[in-house]
Amino acid sequence: MGKTVYIWGEAARYENYRRAVEAAGGQALFGLETEPAADALLLPGGGDLEPWRYGEENTASRGLEPERDAAELVLLDRFTAAGKPVLGICRGLQTINVFFGGTLLQDIPGHSAEGGRDRMHPVRSTGLFARLLGEEGSVNSAHHQAAGRLGSGLEAVQWSPEGVTEALVHRRLPVWAVQWHPERLERRRGLGLFRAFLELEALG
Repeated sequence: MGKTVYIWGEAARYENYRRAVEAAGGQALFGLETEPAADALLLPGGGDLEPWRYGEENTASRGLEPERDAAELVLLDRFTAAGKPVLGICRGLQTINVFFGGTLLQDIPGHSAEGGRDRMHPVRSTGLFARLLGEEGSVNSAHHQAAGRLGSGLEAVQWSPEGVTEALVHRRLPVWAVQWHPERLERRRGLGLFRAFLELEALG
């Protein structure tokens, strides 16, 4: 197999991420440790972060996962300090933004799943993501929170029509994040993102 990608948690909860990583040529590793031997880190979707972590009261956050918050923030510290690639998906984008000092919008309209199915909406991309996915396209959406003020070193590279940040990259580190779910998209867009991520090299 190719590069190893660590996901904090139990494998049964993240089967679709494992399939996506392996289809792209990588090997997904799962566990509850915070010092794994892996080439890259993937932060998957899930419940909301505790708002105190970005300096706010809880006004609309739900499905909180405090233990996961703590573990993933430690993992981000270790992987970024080592210059290793990181990919955040949905909640993962929000975790990355908070880690770098950003804030979250606790509830936004029109982006959550409908009837148990992802919404689809258009996006506009620039920079790296325009090269990967094209300047215009569509993505799937199943979230009610989003990045607010961006964290230090982060740059938005994709937006929804109303201006919600749909993708971020770090200006120096090999850190990417998307607010949508590539593991649930058709192969050209979803698998293409995972393959490009697995091609990222750690900083020397």
